[in-house]
Amino acid sequence: MDVILLERVEKLGAIGDVVKVKDGFARNFLLPNKKALRANEANRKVFEANRAKIEADNASRRSDAEKDAKTYEGASVTLIRQSSNTGQLYGSVAVRDLVEALEAAGHKVGKSQVVLAKPIKAIGVYEVKVQLHPEVAVPVKVNVARSPEEAEMQASGVDVMAAMFEKDEAGFIEDFDPNAEPGATAEVKVVADAPEGEADEENSEA
Repeated sequence: MDVILLERVEKLGAIGDVVKVKDGFARNFLLPNKKALRANEANRKVFEANRAKIEADNASRRSDAEKDAKTYEGASVTLIRQSSNTGQLYGSVAVRDLVEALEAAGHKVGKSQVVLAKPIKAIGVYEVKVQLHPEVAVPVKVNVARSPEEAEMQASGVDVMAAMFEKDEAGFIEDFDPNAEPGATAEVKVVADAPEGEADEENSEA
């Protein structure tokens, strides 16, 4: 289906561009959200007659979004979740959770503005995009941790899961050799079986 874009759409085009898209994308997203018009002769005339107003309205919204973007500078949210020992969450962090966290931090944002390709399913620090306007997007750091203490560690650049693995490995080494220095690497010697002839000689000497 050919459509006339009423606003910039990422990977498609800018206001006024006529682009070909899949019918389902047009019917389910572009047309109902008033991001485009069907590219027929009547709509072309309507668009051209209103182009100046459409572009002016878009510029006004973009200006407001640019002001809002300044309030997001250095924005970050922390979500405390339970997880397994491997860092996999019991559940996931979805768009709804991010919207609630951002609103709690004082930002006014809608679900459609949070760009999350797939739910977050493991602890860690992620960067999520908030689309304030088709031409204005801001990054938000999302810190998913099991405790406020771990969140602080992750915020300072510590890989919590790697640190935990090293701690567990060190504990194993100390259990294997109580006299080992902390942080030492366990050494395991492998003795090969002696050839049959040598083994027989040793046994006869004994």
